[in-house]
Amino acid sequence: MPLLDLTHTSHTRARTGVQRVARSLARALGERALPICHDPYRGAWRPLEAWERANLAATAPAAKRGAQWPWRARLRGYFRRGAAAAPELYGADGLIVPEIFSPAVAAALPQLLAGVDGPRVALFHDAIALQLPELTPAKTVARFPSYLQELLAFDGVAAISEASRQSLLDYWAWLGAASPPPVAAIPLGIDPPAAGRDEPAAPAGPAAPVVLCVASIEGRKNHPALLEACEQLWAQGRAFTLHLVGLGQPQTGGAALAKIASLQAAGRPLRYDGPVDEAALSAAYRECAFTVYPSLLEGFGLPVLESLARGRPCVCSGRGALGEAARGGGCVPLESVGPAALAGAIGRLLAEPAAREQLAAEARARPVRPWGDYARDLLSWMESLPRRPGFWDLPPPPEGV
Repeated sequence: MPLLDLTHTSHTRARTGVQRVARSLARALGERALPICHDPYRGAWRPLEAWERANLAATAPAAKRGAQWPWRARLRGYFRRGAAAAPELYGADGLIVPEIFSPAVAAALPQLLAGVDGPRVALFHDAIALQLPELTPAKTVARFPSYLQELLAFDGVAAISEASRQSLLDYWAWLGAASPPPVAAIPLGIDPPAAGRDEPAAPAGPAAPVVLCVASIEGRKNHPALLEACEQLWAQGRAFTLHLVGLGQPQTGGAALAKIASLQAAGRPLRYDGPVDEAALSAAYRECAFTVYPSLLEGFGLPVLESLARGRPCVCSGRGALGEAARGGGCVPLESVGPAALAGAIGRLLAEPAAREQLAAEARARPVRPWGDYARDLLSWMESLPRRPGFWDLPPPPEGV
């Protein structure tokens, strides 16, 4: 049974993209993998405890991204320092690391990797920290080169899109890395809507259409351009409501958050809910006419495919991983996601219900790739990987240590 490292995700209830992927993969793997974490207070790796598994299953969103360790868990870890290592962690037939691991976890990985008999695989999400450093938190930018080098020690890396795969290979080539591990592009799955594919169309009538944007409020998500586009349309007399859903990131999303507050104070039809649970998110999709995802750059673009799975057209970039997601119909792919291009696409869909319905029909016709298929493909690819010697191949600890 492979190990599944959920060190960060099991200690937060936030639902950012990486955390949603980690949770969904854990759910899809079920009993086929053992969820583990590195306990910094114990100074060791161990299987998840009940309270950590509860964090994985939680549906209510958190207001902060950071990991939370209750005092009882911290004290329990301190008291168990030096205890025998969990025997099921050694001799495992594989390891999957779906998170962007921290320096502390990276320092602890050699001990874990040495005891795993099977292939050791990391998921790679994106290189946006280096591609758009000005729109990324400074700590993330500073950490990222080390993280990309640490990935060289794995037996394989599963990129979440072809665009992400190429960005990693390009960086390693620039770095001059010798004999890098194989990198495969394995597209993620999505959670199918609870109501199935045949979501009813947004109600017609006197109520203004709702345009939905599901994205954390941070620099690269490009909310200022979306807000400017909508402001132009409102100034032209277009009647619609902009509905925003997503956790705010003040460090890089401060300007967008301030603009949201300013537009609301001016009486514009703008609703911002912050992070929401799955029930509220499903309701938001049901109530909207279409979605817009103005992000400049993504590793995959889950909100695009989740919108399409619910029969809702999506306006998004046609470049990179988002272009991969948009192929197949149901989207309005844009060469640029500046205010003018966004305003043009949103205005057209508002003015042309027939075009909107055609895109909705295309969206409903697209196949949905469930997380179970992703888990199957990931495990199948892992089985094909030989174990590579590397600088993290240290002798396992003596028995009982």
